[in-house]
Amino acid sequence: MIPQNILAQQRIVLVETSHPGNVGGAARAMKTMGLQHLHLVKPRFADVLEQDEAIAFASGASDVLQQAQLHETLDSAIGDCQLTVALTSRSREYGPPVADLHDAVAEVHAYLQQHPQAQVAWVLGSERYGLSNAQVQQCQRRCTIATNPEYPSLNLAQAVQLIAYECRRQMFDAPSAVTADAQPRATQNEIEQLLTHLEQAMIAVEFLNPQQPKKLLPRLQQMFARADLRQEEIHILRGLCRAMIETADKNR
Repeated sequence: MIPQNILAQQRIVLVETSHPGNVGGAARAMKTMGLQHLHLVKPRFADVLEQDEAIAFASGASDVLQQAQLHETLDSAIGDCQLTVALTSRSREYGPPVADLHDAVAEVHAYLQQHPQAQVAWVLGSERYGLSNAQVQQCQRRCTIATNPEYPSLNLAQAVQLIAYECRRQMFDAPSAVTADAQPRATQNEIEQLLTHLEQAMIAVEFLNPQQPKKLLPRLQQMFARADLRQEEIHILRGLCRAMIETADKNR
């Protein structure tokens, strides 16, 4: 059996929510299944956690609301996470690998057993627009929920409930004998810093034209999402970037 604190390593991240009731409903959905970490990115109302509608819909999960963290950017909300999963029903030309909810939760739990100190984020977009392509590309996995293809729109709190339920259900189903991975996985911040450094290096060696980048950077971001980079690998690649920049400077 997976230890119950595996739920404490997972957070729900709601991006640009419009309705306080959905925030409260999401908090209630989380608490019923044992999730406790709620993060909000640029909600429509800055005081959403104190609004009557949010408190009413939380219906006893006021502690989840009180502990919720607000962020100005998605980077801030997921930067310290080693695995990030974007929830979306739309197909995307670019983006991380896609899986259904069951398989995504299974991967998350297997990863958390190997990395007991890691943090995982489930990222959901606004009620009207969902997640943008750029926001999906910031995540390392993409997850879909098997809904009616003629009407795939789930209420935000309902989607959180399904995620939380599947996380709790699989907590008791997954095998416990998993060997810990000694190599820490890179955080989202470390991957973003690598991408920035690599962009600078490619410009320095004239591999990338910053005026016409085309789709090179999204493709690299997609590749890194599949690669599951470790911190040691990040250090190697950033060392390569430094060498590329230094060599280009010497040859000018």
